[in-house]
Amino acid sequence: MLVSFYRSYLTAADLAPVDAMIRALRAAGLAATGVFAPSLKAPGFAEWLAPHLPGLVAVVNLTAFSARDDAGTTPFDGTDCPVFQVALSTAPRALWAAEERGLSAADLAMHVVLPEVDGRIFLGAISFKQAQDRDPDLQFARLVHAPDPDRIAAAVARIAAWTGLPATRRTVVLSTYPGKTHQLAHAVGLDALASCGAMLGIPHDDLGQRLMAERIHWPLSAYRRALARLPQRLRDDLFAAWGQPPDGFRFAAIRHGADLIALQPERAEVQARADDYHDLTRTPRHEYVAFYLWLRAQADVLIHMGAHGTLEWLPGKSVALSDECWPQALLADLPVVYPFIVNDPGEAAQAKRRLSAVTLGHLPPPLADSAVPENLAHLERLLDEYSTADGLDPRRRDRLILAIRDEARAAGVETDLGLPADAAPAEAIPLIDRFLCDLKDSRFGDGLHVYGTAPGETEGLARALAGRRVAPGPSGSPRAGDRTCCRPGATFSPSIRAPCPVATPTPRA
Repeated sequence: MLVSFYRSYLTAADLAPVDAMIRALRAAGLAATGVFAPSLKAPGFAEWLAPHLPGLVAVVNLTAFSARDDAGTTPFDGTDCPVFQVALSTAPRALWAAEERGLSAADLAMHVVLPEVDGRIFLGAISFKQAQDRDPDLQFARLVHAPDPDRIAAAVARIAAWTGLPATRRTVVLSTYPGKTHQLAHAVGLDALASCGAMLGIPHDDLGQRLMAERIHWPLSAYRRALARLPQRLRDDLFAAWGQPPDGFRFAAIRHGADLIALQPERAEVQARADDYHDLTRTPRHEYVAFYLWLRAQADVLIHMGAHGTLEWLPGKSVALSDECWPQALLADLPVVYPFIVNDPGEAAQAKRRLSAVTLGHLPPPLADSAVPENLAHLERLLDEYSTADGLDPRRRDRLILAIRDEARAAGVETDLGLPADAAPAEAIPLIDRFLCDLKDSRFGDGLHVYGTAPGETEGLARALAGRRVAPGPSGSPRAGDRTCCRPGATFSPSIRAPCPVATPTPRA
């Protein structure tokens, strides 16, 4: 395992977080070696590093920014293992502890956003700036990087979990938002039930009915034991918001061999679901907390099937989470793989930055051409006749104007356009004509995508679940494979023919 850092840390004798990270990795049984460079883009560095990459179980990067060169390659592209990113914050620890944002704008850009372009898995901050004692001769107090033992321990636990894959126990979590039976396992642009069945190799036709009917019981005593390991502040908030827990829990989940398929519980009140879904201040209820504490003992890896769930929207810091942030407290070191629709990178980033998730992008459903509805076909013919008569037969043109207005009014088009009854023909006819043209030229999503049916998806998911690297595409995040459509015969406009937002993982030596 390599731990890469800047040469400037060495020359400035500012290696405390590097040394602490290497010691912690070695204590966890992961043979770690430091490697430094002026920059990951330094001339010759990639060539020098290349012979040392085969056989690595992980790379832990402590430098900032993206390492992509003009050709779109990075020095770590020759390895099959995940590349993890940690932040060496330029702010004091007290500021990080007090700020809900977690990192400053500069640190967010340098240590989180730009490294995402290379498809690294972000593990949070492991050190903060701290002033040393004032030197009486120099009359100067030096600022150094001070390692944070708790943050390093959390990062190493996640690295060990990823490098401990391939998973023998997989848990697939399906969303319940917006909570309607006919939208069970809702995911944007994705048939989550069919995707789950395809991934696990099981029939999915009755999967929804089984999830609605079958329950797995978890006793209150087990919940109290697991809850005792959470930070006291979170427990205080939980009981203040929701009172005492119920007498045991019944999770909507079914087992398939060593695998588990489960519905994500409501995070708060059902009637306030729409308001609570993205609420970064709402404490989750006992049933929700119990679900994830229970899952941690059931799974080696968690797969959240499709965009998106609620775990990444729980209270806590926006990035570089602490143990008192609900996503970190509930998830701990459990690896997360997250098939996510490619055209929503903003919310995928939430999962990557707050859950350290590997997001495997999938394309939206194929687009189908629209058509003029039957009840507007006669209006379209009248407009065609009008365009022929205009300038050639004024009397016929005037008769057609009246006919077009009557037809548009009867079909509700004028109401939709907000046209007053006394609108002049020069205003009304072009608006009605443009309405029909826009309708004919529009396209709409045709059905839902099934994850694994597009080229590269099965391989990408298999690599992620085996703890192996999913190569990043030119837009930044790693992808499950190049894809041009979601089903045979489907086509897409160039604007959505983009690489998928994903992230990276790998095996243990």
